[in-house]
Amino acid sequence: MTRDEAIEKARDAARSAAVLAGRAATAVDHTDRRSKVPLLAAAGAVWADVSRSYSALAAVLPKPATDDETQEV
Repeated sequence: MTRDEAIEKARDAARSAAVLAGRAATAVDHTDRRSKVPLLAAAGAVWADVSRSYSALAAVLPKPATDDETQEV
């Protein structure tokens, strides 16, 4: 996995976490959906953890070399 791939996966996971947080917030206001709030919140928390994990991975992976940084041998 490259650094850019890890960053993209972190972004995707963060988006999923945000969507689930929004669904949980909406469900709070609807009595017929309130029972789903803990499940939605837990799923959002898992996606947030996944995002943090990919972010940590991206932080330790090397940056891709640019044309300016590539040295001819």
